[in-house]
Amino acid sequence: MSLDYEIHDLGEVVLQRGATLRGCKMAYKTFGTLSPAKDNVIVYPTWYSGQHYDNEWLIGPGRALDPAKYFIIIPNMLGNGLSSSPSNTPEPYNAARFPLVTAYDNVRAQHRLVTEKFGIEHIRLVTGWSMGALQTFHWGALYPDMMDTIAPFCGSAKCSRHNFVFLEGVKAALQADAAWDNGWYKSKPEKGLRAMARVYAGWGFSQDFYRAELDLKTLGYSSLEDFLVAFWEGFFLPKDANNLLTMLWTWQNGDISANEVYGGDFKKALGAIKAKAYVMPGQTDLYFPVADSEFEVANMPNAELIPVPSIWGHFAGGPGTNPVDVDFLDGKLKELLAS
Repeated sequence: MSLDYEIHDLGEVVLQRGATLRGCKMAYKTFGTLSPAKDNVIVYPTWYSGQHYDNEWLIGPGRALDPAKYFIIIPNMLGNGLSSSPSNTPEPYNAARFPLVTAYDNVRAQHRLVTEKFGIEHIRLVTGWSMGALQTFHWGALYPDMMDTIAPFCGSAKCSRHNFVFLEGVKAALQADAAWDNGWYKSKPEKGLRAMARVYAGWGFSQDFYRAELDLKTLGYSSLEDFLVAFWEGFFLPKDANNLLTMLWTWQNGDISANEVYGGDFKKALGAIKAKAYVMPGQTDLYFPVADSEFEVANMPNAELIPVPSIWGHFAGGPGTNPVDVDFLDGKLKELLAS
């Protein structure tokens, strides 16, 4: 089977928390053609547990992310099973020994991909959903002169305390399975993955979504239990537990100011983002409420707050679940790219 993505070998990467990933690999996929002037670049990072395939819903002819116009790069996050991850890294940094990776580490690696592999010095737009939004904010803060625009949607520049607590519940459910065995499982911790899925189900969609029974009426599941099993358990069961925990730690420790550039000064980091920004929280997102985005936008020099008018909760931002929300996001991206 031929792979539909490529690998950029980053060699030795010294991570923020002190470990060195040797033979660090970044998987990526591109769409469209890089213009001779290298001025049509869009960087579109992946989200929690997602791979580049899961980003493709926003790309296509006539869309804002149109391969006929733009050269779109989807870098896969470290830990997602395609780039260097617990599931594919050789001993001694395999499985539960895989090192702690920050969003800062991810974006530094992505910057190397963009500059080393393609010789790109300027980016038209960086955009992403959820953890993709976290990476988008990092791009804006770490390389403020490199891009024209950023559009983080349904995500934040720093993991909030409440968001951290939600993720503790997800993690505890997974790790409660005896088969998990502190990350040295011989077979997948299926009970833990199913439990994790059920915790997630209460957060991924909003109260309004469930009240309107959109799981039945729009998504076509036969009952609430059918939705919990077929959609949610089905979503997490194919994924590697250590990979999920690695990305979860990355998420919990997401903070654009947690580096040598900003020294933990969150307002300073937000204030350094020069790119024209559309910050688009989901109106009913339970992880990333509009209030968090309001604070970010208030401290960014060139940002506009554009809530996504949807009762689809966090899933208003992806992965292409609700066509109406997709069209809204696409329209705003077109507007931003045209500005």
